[in-house]
Amino acid sequence: MRSLIFALLASVVAASRYVVYFDQWHAASLPTRNATAGITHVVTAFASSTLFTTDPPGVYRPFMNLTQVRGLFAPGTKVCMAIGGWGDTAGFSAGAATEETRKLYAKNVAATVKRLGYDCVDVDWEYPGGNGEDYKQNPNSNKTSEIETYPLLLAEIKKAIKCKELSIAVPGREGDMIAFTAEQIPKISDAVDFVNLMTYDLMNRRDNATTHHTSIQGSLDTVNKYISLGMPASKMVLGFAFYAKWFMTAPGYICYAAVGCPTVLLEAADGTDTGNSGAMTFETGNFAPLPSNLTETPDGTCGAGTAFKCKSADCCGQWGFCGTEVGHCGTGCQAGFGRCEGASTKESFKKALASAKYDSLAGGAWYWDSAFNIFWTWDTPAIMASKFDQIVVPKGLGGVMAWSLGEDSLDWSHLYALQAGVKNLKGSDSDSGN
Repeated sequence: MRSLIFALLASVVAASRYVVYFDQWHAASLPTRNATAGITHVVTAFASSTLFTTDPPGVYRPFMNLTQVRGLFAPGTKVCMAIGGWGDTAGFSAGAATEETRKLYAKNVAATVKRLGYDCVDVDWEYPGGNGEDYKQNPNSNKTSEIETYPLLLAEIKKAIKCKELSIAVPGREGDMIAFTAEQIPKISDAVDFVNLMTYDLMNRRDNATTHHTSIQGSLDTVNKYISLGMPASKMVLGFAFYAKWFMTAPGYICYAAVGCPTVLLEAADGTDTGNSGAMTFETGNFAPLPSNLTETPDGTCGAGTAFKCKSADCCGQWGFCGTEVGHCGTGCQAGFGRCEGASTKESFKKALASAKYDSLAGGAWYWDSAFNIFWTWDTPAIMASKFDQIVVPKGLGGVMAWSLGEDSLDWSHLYALQAGVKNLKGSDSDSGN
């Protein structure tokens, strides 16, 4: 009976996890405490993975003072340090290689956490075993050892940080789950307190036909795959995206449905981005009129959310940097902030939101802009609410997670949808007598 009581209590604690990432690129507009109420963990992103490979370690300086970060949330909210992120794998590979490197890496992480006053650590290795940003330059065949060393590194970090929580961000696409095998998942699970499922970016530039980048069915498929491999549902935290993704479709085709419409080449043979896909956040700057007081950029940044324009010969790319390459000047370039040779995704996005379609089979919002051959895919607050009813509750998941806080600043509607869902979860726990 005593063990049953503890198990029930543990399930309540797990179900209450409400995690948001807070990244340095989207910190211009910040929510009030009303909007962040209920959040249990905020994860600041990112510390470079290479900082922890040397003795002494490199010095990590968060983009915002932790006292200021804590001020955005209710007292008691845990503030976690995220390590890594997309394209940052070198430090993890080096740190995981041997018992000696693992112990040094873990010691350095623990020392940094103590120095800065973090409450927890998140390892965002994308991805152990391969399929990361450099998969063409450094093929997966060179990374097979990481399948076994990944859980060993996690175990050392957990041992070093002691009672502080350790979480990991893991891929949502089955093809990227190289290190998450039935043999390794029990070891991974034993080493961590919870697992943040990146149940978004399920379509990316390596695809050649459209599908939802996040949807009810796509998220459910990810959850079911991890469960089948042995990951405890109570440790899994379902991921939500505060952004839409867009992809250029092939000329001459009409996209009658969300799934299966052919795209143009989204990724070059060497693995680089062709500039034919991208993302759009729900930030105020993406819906605001062009500022009238733009000044020439002092540091190469530009675009929505800034007061900077590029030099006359440069284009302002979708990621907010000036340049002259196709990725800056093609589709997605920010007109008004610099030279622009492609379609304006900002205007196309507004059209998509106004004329959104719903794929009832997959459970996802989408739109195809026939004027520019742009396919859009995203989550609405209503779809997010449905994911609680159709995934989080019936699967017994340990909570929810979002990337990322500042990307929803238009009206915080996605943040409020998560808040309402978590509140209902806690109410259900209470009503059940747990």
